[in-house]
Amino acid sequence: MATKIRLQRHGHKGHAFYKIVVADSRAPRDGRFIERIGSYNPNTNPATIDLNFERALYWLGVGAQPTDTARNILSREGVLLKKHLLGGVKKGAFDEATAESRFEAWRKKKQDALNAVTAKCNEAKAKANAERLSAEQEINKVKAQALSEKRAAEAKAKAEEEAAKEAEEAASMSAETPAVEEEAPAAEAPAEA
Repeated sequence: MATKIRLQRHGHKGHAFYKIVVADSRAPRDGRFIERIGSYNPNTNPATIDLNFERALYWLGVGAQPTDTARNILSREGVLLKKHLLGGVKKGAFDEATAESRFEAWRKKKQDALNAVTAKCNEAKAKANAERLSAEQEINKVKAQALSEKRAAEAKAKAEEEAAKEAEEAASMSAETPAVEEEAPAAEAPAEA
């Protein structure tokens, strides 16, 4: 039986994630499988890979053929490199300790590169947030200035309206006051007689 290491699609449209499985090459993509050895989520940045390293190495060792995408994932995780180094140990090119030290050096370099990418993404997010915040503060400052100008204009209009009302009341009071004074003495005159 020819076995393949391949991806099995899950999730919904536009938000897929995959299980990494070992399956018979004649089985459909999302059909029966022999063993699940990991998962792959391309929706995160960088993509998240959860892989059972030992089982993937075992299946490669017994002849399972990875698909192109599965080969890229296994290469990224170092399974293919480990298989290559173990092949060198079997041939007698170097001992197992040398192979392990080479693999650990590669893994450290890979982890440093991944940390650099993650730090760069976080820095870009922080910079974008800072720019967005400063732009929002500028917009708020302009809005606050426009609002204060509008309120000042409303207060000035209200003060002018009140002044006009007071002037009108004062004018009407001054017009009414002499008439009241003239009537008052006339009313007093008959009371004296």
